[in-house]
Amino acid sequence: MALSYIPKKLLRPQIWNFMFNFKKHRTKILVIGDLIIDQYLWGETNAISPEAPVPVVEIDNDDTLLGGAGNVINNLKALGADADLISVIGDCENSNVAFDLLKNIGVDTQYLVLEKNRITSKKTRIISSRQQAIRFDRESTKKINDSTQNKILDHFKNIIHNYSIVLFSDYGKGVFNKELTQLLINISNDNKIKVLIDPKGRDYSKYSGAYLLTPNKKEAIEATNIIIDDKKSLENAIVQLKNDYKLAISLITLSDQGIAVFDDKFRSHPTVAREVYDVTGAGDTVLASLGFALANELNIDDSIRFSNLAAGVVVGKIGSATASLNEIIEHESSLNKSTSDKHIKTLDEIETLSREFKAKGKKIIFTNGCFDILHTGHVKYLEASKNFGDILIVGLNSNKSVNNIKGNGRPINSENDRAYLLAALESVDYVVIFQEDTPLNLIKAVQPDILVKGSDYEGEKVVGQDIANELKFIDFIDGKSTSITIKKILDSI
Repeated sequence: MALSYIPKKLLRPQIWNFMFNFKKHRTKILVIGDLIIDQYLWGETNAISPEAPVPVVEIDNDDTLLGGAGNVINNLKALGADADLISVIGDCENSNVAFDLLKNIGVDTQYLVLEKNRITSKKTRIISSRQQAIRFDRESTKKINDSTQNKILDHFKNIIHNYSIVLFSDYGKGVFNKELTQLLINISNDNKIKVLIDPKGRDYSKYSGAYLLTPNKKEAIEATNIIIDDKKSLENAIVQLKNDYKLAISLITLSDQGIAVFDDKFRSHPTVAREVYDVTGAGDTVLASLGFALANELNIDDSIRFSNLAAGVVVGKIGSATASLNEIIEHESSLNKSTSDKHIKTLDEIETLSREFKAKGKKIIFTNGCFDILHTGHVKYLEASKNFGDILIVGLNSNKSVNNIKGNGRPINSENDRAYLLAALESVDYVVIFQEDTPLNLIKAVQPDILVKGSDYEGEKVVGQDIANELKFIDFIDGKSTSITIKKILDSI
């Protein structure tokens, strides 16, 4: 489903700064909720069964992923958050799978409470030609017993002070009865810790006192008995939710229409998805990204903008998916061409980006130079370089490096000016300034598929050629060089 509206300006500068400057010291986030295993069986349909008028799907491969509260914490981990999980599991094989999946993403499993004679939820989906053909579930949905509830409370009371925000992922599988939910909210409020909840069911009284809820339009209609069919009814429903359940902020997610919000005034933020393939887990991403942004001290409107971007990434994928900060930045840039300085990266940033591009099967090209006074020869050289692959990364000699190579009086333009002009070129994806005389350390970080140099280097040993998979040479355009341009300027004086 293609979406019809793309906003011209998506992110304010402080959100860009947040995404680019987020560091490893991270605030901690706690997730509580129903743990689900999502299994996807992938295949193609080429025949109808002779036994019944149903398609036969030939399974090629399968994926087993974390769903429910597990998908919330998976999203937080993908964003780079430090997160823990409190949940309930059964004494079943599904629980062993859940343990392994959590350990694989570095989640401590010590806060998982085992309840005997319970089945950890597993949803199995058969996907044929990118379409879900059928789903079958095996799970327990009965209310957790008193012993399990007490263990959850004990865990929560002992660790709540370690976290800056708490996320409840309620999938209606028995964890969030009214008594436990209210106790958890009250303890959080006593500790001045925000509680964000993805709700379930018609009775929201058990969520009373939470910081905010994230119902979709259908859920909000059921909870308020207000038919939401225009702006006025939407505003009435969102205000009623806030007042009835003593929320600090009221939200309603509106699928391809974005997210509506009410605190002391009503407003809405449009969606930023381009094409939707699968909304599975989109609510988990909204909850996780909202919590992540708020925990890192963005205000509610900027947090919603960030969340909209994250959701725009995951609905473009099949199955319960996640969005990393780099994917969100790339997505925002594709929707609204970002300013050129957003394509100027540090060594650490380009190393992370390069790994992600390689994981996606992208072919990375690397070249480097001084690019002092940008001219046609430079532009055609870079355009030819980009044709060798998918992502062109340009290493740019720093001022000091240019001076060491070219001598006094060079560079004419500063490293920041040169980097900005290069980043503005359509052929250039990223620019990295390096301080050394050679880009060896940068090439080691990028690990390019293709290293590109000017044809004047043919027959010589090129720095980094033992690292790249392939070395390519490009002819320069005669009569086009920075030195020639400088000479013309001097001769005209």
